[in-house]
Amino acid sequence: MVKLTKIYTRGGDKGKTSLVGGRRLMKDHVRIDAYGSVDEANSVIGIARLSTEGNADDMLARIQNDMFDLGADLATPVTDEANPDFTPDEMTLRVTDSQVKRLEDEIDKMNSELAPLTSFTLPGGSHASAYLHQARTVTRRAERHAISAAASESINPTAIKYLNRLSDHLFVLTRYLNNKGADDVLWIPGANR
Repeated sequence: MVKLTKIYTRGGDKGKTSLVGGRRLMKDHVRIDAYGSVDEANSVIGIARLSTEGNADDMLARIQNDMFDLGADLATPVTDEANPDFTPDEMTLRVTDSQVKRLEDEIDKMNSELAPLTSFTLPGGSHASAYLHQARTVTRRAERHAISAAASESINPTAIKYLNRLSDHLFVLTRYLNNKGADDVLWIPGANR
């Protein structure tokens, strides 16, 4: 259980923050960018939820909780050469294949009710869909940062898989919330030449 009694620590005043295990990194490190972008996408989903209800809102509530798991995962090295005394244990919070599978199952269920796309969609249609498009693009940024971090850091590969699937889920959900695609805003190539 998390218990926060003091919000500021002054520990980051010189531009560094701590990973789980204690290693200090600059706040602009690509690993920090990755979980910072996850946090940003989660905030945008929170705004979108102001316009959702029922099953869509239930899915987004689960996703928001998963995103905190994901942030904790990205903040916890799988191994840490800079801190050899740190070894993640069985209590280490990691994103799991079952969370990825849940996203895939939800994507398949929603997509089965949608007409095939005839063009790319533009962000919009409804408030919730517009915000979820924004969350999708921030999620893609988090995925890029996580992939960059994985080139030099120990990152859980399932975390990257989750980010990839999450952006797909958010895209399908935008269409689902746009009257099952009927209110999608479609791109018309070259329309304004």
